[in-house]
Amino acid sequence: MISALARWRKQPEKRSGFRKSFSGFFTSHGEIDRCEEEYMLHLASEFARFKNLMVLWAMHPWERDARLAHHVLHQQHPAAIVVEVACTRSADELLGARRAYQALFHHSLEEDVAYQARDKPYCNLLVGLVSAYRYEGPRVNEEVARAEAKALGAAVKSAGGAGKLVENDEVVRILTTRSKPHLVETFKYYKEMHGKRIEEDLGQSKEQTLLEAVLCLAAPAKYFSQVIEGALRDAADHHGKEALTRVAVTRSDHDMDEIRSAYQEQFGAKLEDAIAAKAHGHYRDALLSLVGAHQQ
Repeated sequence: MISALARWRKQPEKRSGFRKSFSGFFTSHGEIDRCEEEYMLHLASEFARFKNLMVLWAMHPWERDARLAHHVLHQQHPAAIVVEVACTRSADELLGARRAYQALFHHSLEEDVAYQARDKPYCNLLVGLVSAYRYEGPRVNEEVARAEAKALGAAVKSAGGAGKLVENDEVVRILTTRSKPHLVETFKYYKEMHGKRIEEDLGQSKEQTLLEAVLCLAAPAKYFSQVIEGALRDAADHHGKEALTRVAVTRSDHDMDEIRSAYQEQFGAKLEDAIAAKAHGHYRDALLSLVGAHQQ
């Protein structure tokens, strides 16, 4: 298109030929080649997605996370993006995002989360997650992991599907303070003790924010592959579709290989094939580059 702009700058008759070459996009109405409304809206949408992807990609990761969190908190969106930022970044990355948030918006991330989620049952969990600075070494106290798996099982049983598990102080303490390797071991013992993975029990109790936190902390590739699958559905809403851009950009330098593997395992298709079937134009090409399709 840039080439066409330069070549036909003073040749409007050439542009007529350009329009006629896109018969589905332009239709003749007398002397006018009119751009069909639905295609115009589609093109605007595709350019907007490509623009948003490039802007996110170009940002420093700390600023990007700070802006993502701020947008969510002040637009009354679900808490999932804040959970992603809090639970899938390293301790230093989360600290950097908190510093960027304060510099950009003159509030701390913690105080904005506490205020915006003040009437939500998951408020304490969310504040604890964004405030965390987790140990990132490999050491795990197996005895403590077993004890906390037992405590989680007792909390799930006592909640009994009443939807109050996210307000349990012991559950919040474990999820907001323990290292990720520790939580992986804790959830392993949970399955051994109770016969189900903890995410299965949380899914049955419909504790969505708690479930998202557990997956982001202990199985981020599985979580992000599910987010992408939801974004690629025909029925996905605007915010759901935005998730495809967000995940592709934020995870491309981290665990995209694992996400591709998790997607194929869960949904029986290659991630790059699913994206190619749904996205279009330069937006599609950018997505495929970010998910590493060209490295296969």
